[in-house]
Amino acid sequence: MAAAPLSSHTKAQLQIHFCVVLWGFTAILGKLITLSALPLVWWRMLLVSGVLMFLPRVWYGLRAMPLRLFASYAGIGVIVSLHWLTFYAAIKLANASVAATCMALATVFLAFIEPWVVRRRFDPRELLLGIAVVPGVALVVGGIPASMRIGVAVGALSALFVACFGALNKRMVERADPLTVTFIELGAGAIFLTLASALLPHAGPAFVLPDVHDAILLLTLALACTLLPFALSLVALRRLSAFNVQLAVNLEPVYAIVLALILLGEQHQLDRWFYLGVIVILGAVFAQPLINRRSRT
Repeated sequence: MAAAPLSSHTKAQLQIHFCVVLWGFTAILGKLITLSALPLVWWRMLLVSGVLMFLPRVWYGLRAMPLRLFASYAGIGVIVSLHWLTFYAAIKLANASVAATCMALATVFLAFIEPWVVRRRFDPRELLLGIAVVPGVALVVGGIPASMRIGVAVGALSALFVACFGALNKRMVERADPLTVTFIELGAGAIFLTLASALLPHAGPAFVLPDVHDAILLLTLALACTLLPFALSLVALRRLSAFNVQLAVNLEPVYAIVLALILLGEQHQLDRWFYLGVIVILGAVFAQPLINRRSRT
């Protein structure tokens, strides 16, 4: 007996979780790459947009796109660049586990931002689930050295940026080809960082040529952990809300923490309160589909 075909919603859920697995490696790669946050993000965006530039499909999409829509995607790309810049700054200021965990705060911001951006009713259940992760993040902060807490603040700012561009992408996602959108957003982000580098705080030179070690890691980050999941997540957003996507993305700290323990030995920097905080965050993530299922019955 043949298995029943997957629904479009289930396929979208699987796509997002595959993206989350790949994104779990971004924090590790960000820690392993020796470049500071600004050149790291600039190279990441430049490499992805450079690869996409050679795809005819992208140019077909650009030619068919109205200028106003192009400008909207470019503006979202600026927010993406600010999200990545603050995310990797948090990694450098704290560590990969802490920066990834801060992303759970995005659900709090999305509970307010997404209804306003996509023009739907505010859902108090989303706010309650978003707030549920806050004690977990508070425990995480209590489980790290004081010297890392500036990294938490920068990570929280990064979570605000990810909520903004997640909601905006949800509103705009149906209007153009995902690869074309990825090219515009990441290309615009790279241009923005180039022009604004003198005004953005950063350590060391703004743009440097990476050595062989960093070049290999940057290519891995750009192609396997950026281009593929970024485009695939835009496809999944057509079937899921930005809030539901972000709750799935909250699993990213699990992958990042496990990888950090194995590859970076970060368990020596964290205590039991950190891991208790992660458990609280996971509880909120897994409670969301159960609550949604009950509300539909």
